[in-house]
Amino acid sequence: MRSPAFFPQADFSFHRARKTGTARFVLSVCLALGLSACSVPGPGGAPDGIHDPYEQTNRKNHELNRALDRGLVRPASKGYVTIVPDPVAESVSNFAANLSLPGTVVNNLLQGDLGGALQNTYRFAFNTVFGIGGLGDPASELGIAEVEADFGGTLHVWGVPEGAYVELPVLGPSTERDAAGRVVDLFTNPLTHALPKPEKYYGRAASVASKLRSRGRFSDTVDSVLYESADSYSQSRLIYLQNRRFELGGGDDDTYIDPYDDPYGELYDDPYSE
Repeated sequence: MRSPAFFPQADFSFHRARKTGTARFVLSVCLALGLSACSVPGPGGAPDGIHDPYEQTNRKNHELNRALDRGLVRPASKGYVTIVPDPVAESVSNFAANLSLPGTVVNNLLQGDLGGALQNTYRFAFNTVFGIGGLGDPASELGIAEVEADFGGTLHVWGVPEGAYVELPVLGPSTERDAAGRVVDLFTNPLTHALPKPEKYYGRAASVASKLRSRGRFSDTVDSVLYESADSYSQSRLIYLQNRRFELGGGDDDTYIDPYDDPYGELYDDPYSE
């Protein structure tokens, strides 16, 4: 029989973990608000709608990212889509997307989108139960789509300007606001704090595999941007800013082309779709 002392000890450990997670989240939010306010101009803050005071540093990071893509990401992604059967790779991508949903729900709530939060919660529960832990996506077959949200979008809703364009090492194109949002998103998913090790890392591993799959499936399109453009930095910057502003409602169909994801995602229509 377990000692009665076990339960208070477990309770204390739980509250300590919860307090630690809350403290990290609050600290991250404060950091995000501070960083995202460093450079105020947004889409209309420059004559061409692009505020890029760090272009020299950004171009160096862009070359670093191109070298990383050429030497590691590109060949790894091609190997992944060649070796891993597509149904298996799709299940991994579904699993990654499903595990990210609780964090999306948090941002839905922070943005005041109760309907989106309820829809994403239902989608998460449905796919977890009937999709075998999220490996399948029966919710999409029933028309229960994900209502996307992240902390960069939350900052936008709160009125924080996008700031300067930045290209981050490894992570790629961003803005000051979205870069700060990425930091906070590391702590917004409740599963990150609830799951024990090593289970808490499964979602991140699946997310990396999912990005490799996207890079491999859209290799020709991504290569045309990174290696065939006259100025791949400017091209990547334009694609990212147009897409992100479209997502956040900062553009219209007459001003912006069809939405992209990012230079390492689904840039155009899925060539594998029927």
